[in-house]
Formats: sequence, structure tokens, C-alpha cells
Amino acid sequence: MFTIYKKELKSYFLSPIGYIAVGLFLAVYSTFFFLTTIQFGAVDLGNLYYATARYGLLLIVPILTMRMFAEERKNGTEQLLLTSPRSITAIVLGKFLAAVTVVLITLVISLIYFVIISFFGKANIVTVLVTMLGFLLLGMAAISFGMFASSITENQIIAAIITIAFLVIPWFLPDINTAFSRINLMDMFMKFTYGLISIKDLVSLLSFTGMCTLVTILFMKRRKTVK
Repeated sequence: MFTIYKKELKSYFLSPIGYIAVGLFLAVYSTFFFLTTIQFGAVDLGNLYYATARYGLLLIVPILTMRMFAEERKNGTEQLLLTSPRSITAIVLGKFLAAVTVVLITLVISLIYFVIISFFGKANIVTVLVTMLGFLLLGMAAISFGMFASSITENQIIAAIITIAFLVIPWFLPDINTAFSRINLMDMFMKFTYGLISIKDLVSLLSFTGMCTLVTILFMKRRKTVK
């Protein structure tokens, strides 16, 4: 798994993909930082991370995940991947953790804004850290779904569209039926932005991540058997 992880992480930063993902995150974060903190003097970083998660992950996750398996299939290298001595589980987890690491890097960089605010106001570091934890869990859940989307198609664009649709559609479903709010990842993230660690939401995000990862592993194992 560690070998796959290193290979995938290198591929992100030996190509523009990793830099684009980090750049987009910082662009979205900086925009909301200017609109809330600079213009209105707000020091609520929880809402800042929430807005960034809502719109930033919508851009970052498809970029990180759409090529994971779809590119291998399109380029004809999937067979080499499936017949390699490494297990399917190790391959899937390696790719997943590499994408999560990119999100983690962006979160660490975002601490610069906390330092900036500390010079002009009083920001609660505990709230920021809890919010960052929630953001990471949310990112993991979104990445796990994006990875699954990439595993079921050889077209990267289709994989990206499926992922974007999954992240956007729950915004409107509660207006149709409140029962749909249970599949809204952003709702699971909400309490973290207040500095509260909700065990229910934490378990929900981890369970969703585990489920999507497991389904991806099973799907790839089936493809290996068919091949």
C-alpha cells in the first residue's frame, strides 16, 4: 500500500493536478476570507471553512479522483494494475490516502489565515482545529465517493460529473423531503464548524467513507476476476 501511496502522491505533484487542487482551495478560501474577515471584520473561521468546503471541495475532489481508475482503464494499464503482486485493497487504499494527503496539505497551509487573524482579533484555536478535523473527514467521504465514481467508468469527465452531482444534489433534496438531509455530507460537517465533535456525525462520515471504499474494492476485485 505504501508503494502505491508514494507513487500516487508523486503523480499529483509531478503534474499540475496537485498544485491546481491546492491553488483552487486557497483561491476559494481567500475569496471567502476577504468577503467575511477583511470586509466585515468577522473572525468566525468555522463559517469560513464551511463555505470553503461547500464550494471548494466541489472543485477539488473531482480533480483529485476522476483519474484514479478511469485513466488506468482508458490508457489500457488497468490490466497491469489488476495483475500486479499488490492486493486490490492496497491499491485502492494507497490511491485514497494519496488524495486525502493533498487535502490535508491544503488544511495545514490554511492555518496561515488563523495566524493572520490572531494579529487583529481573537480566534479560538480549538474551534479551528475541530473544524479542520471535520473538514478532513468530509473530504475523506467526498474522495471515497469520487474514487468509486472513477472505478465504474473509463471516462474521467463522466467520473467528475458523477462526483459533482453527488455533492450538489443533496443541497436541494431537503426542500423536497427532509429525509434526504441524512445523505447530505455538509449537514454532517455543520456541528464541527461550531467547535463541537458530534460522535453521530463523526461515525456517519467515517461509515460513509468506509462503505464507498469497500464498494470500490469489491468492484475492482470483480473486474480482476472477470479479466
